[in-house]
Amino acid sequence: MSGDMEDKPQPLMEHLIELRQRLLWAVGAFFVAFLVCFYFAKQLFNLLVLPFKWAVTWAGLSHRNVELIYTAPQEFFFTQIKVAMFGALVIAFPVIAQQVYKFVAPGLYKNERAAFLPFLIASPILFLIGAALVYFFFTPMVMWFFLAMEQGGGEGEVSIQLLPKVSEYLSLIMSLIFAFGLVFQLPVVSSLLVRAGFIDSQTLADKRKYAIVIAFVVAAVLTPPDPVSQIGLALPAILLYEISIYTARLIERQRASASNAQDAENEVVATPEEADKA
Repeated sequence: MSGDMEDKPQPLMEHLIELRQRLLWAVGAFFVAFLVCFYFAKQLFNLLVLPFKWAVTWAGLSHRNVELIYTAPQEFFFTQIKVAMFGALVIAFPVIAQQVYKFVAPGLYKNERAAFLPFLIASPILFLIGAALVYFFFTPMVMWFFLAMEQGGGEGEVSIQLLPKVSEYLSLIMSLIFAFGLVFQLPVVSSLLVRAGFIDSQTLADKRKYAIVIAFVVAAVLTPPDPVSQIGLALPAILLYEISIYTARLIERQRASASNAQDAENEVVATPEEADKA
């Protein structure tokens, strides 16, 4: 990846030309992925509806057809565009991340590149883990919670059934995926801050009680206004915060070991010189 990178200083115009080239590659990859995803937009939307189908089964309503509606002529068309953009962003992310790294890497030392690259790899993996948690567990649980509010009708009751709009269902699942994906970046962000020296593990541990409050506040902002969604996001966020503290301590131990090894090496190098002076 770094074979075509140069570590020599470049004038501003060359930096701008380099930035334009990287942006063209990133936008081109996104556009090609968008066209492919738009062609298969209906199939992709049917995949996103699977958690709703699982929730219907969990609620004991397997005899009922899973139906979604749209109330405006253009609604489903724009929903397919959103699905295509969502899929294109996921597919094109490796290319976009590679272009970002190629633009930033020449300004980093070799040891900084070696430290930055693992985080660039871990970030999409953690995002996919958060998205998988939403898709396979959290969305079915949320939809099951909403389905439990239905009324079957009968004497003294009206029949009330959940018929989600395609746009609102897509907004729900996309907001959940992005919320969980961003929250799962917490270990990456905290590790980078520890490596940069802005925070340390003790500071993270001391601010734990504030982090718990912030986790519930962020969950209330990013998720639908129901307790299941908010608690379901806040609890993983708190767990990830604890993982961030543990990761910070590992980084500090590695830094201390490297520093001790360097001090020992300096002592070994200095010993012959002191012997000659003696």
